[in-house]
Amino acid sequence: MNKNVATVNRIYEAFGRGDIPTIIDCLSENVQWEQWADNSAQKAGVPWMQAQKGKQGVMEFFKNVGELEVKDFQVLSIMANETQVAAELVFEARVPSTNNHYRDEEIHLWTFDEEGKVIGLRHYADTAKIIAAAKASN
Repeated sequence: MNKNVATVNRIYEAFGRGDIPTIIDCLSENVQWEQWADNSAQKAGVPWMQAQKGKQGVMEFFKNVGELEVKDFQVLSIMANETQVAAELVFEARVPSTNNHYRDEEIHLWTFDEEGKVIGLRHYADTAKIIAAAKASN
């Protein structure tokens, strides 16, 4: 098995246990999280979709994700080359602050450095669903 695939599997297993320190240990010091030139969920202010940098920034991401009530998280498939791993998954959550719910099929794109540390992550998701769930109903 590709060592980067093994790392991504370890990250998802740790996420399922709520073991954030194990995830942080897999990251480069200067990891870039959700770095996009044009992301509508970031522009809408969705807390868990904001761009972060470094391990402290990723901790902020997990703090925001920790506010969600995760209902389902399934990794459907994983594919990889030498420097990137793409994971297809299902994510379902309730947003307690709005009492809204969403279910989405996403792609997570993980990028690795030569030492096998994560240097980048981008979520490819239905941002319209995420924005609607993050907004309070009128």
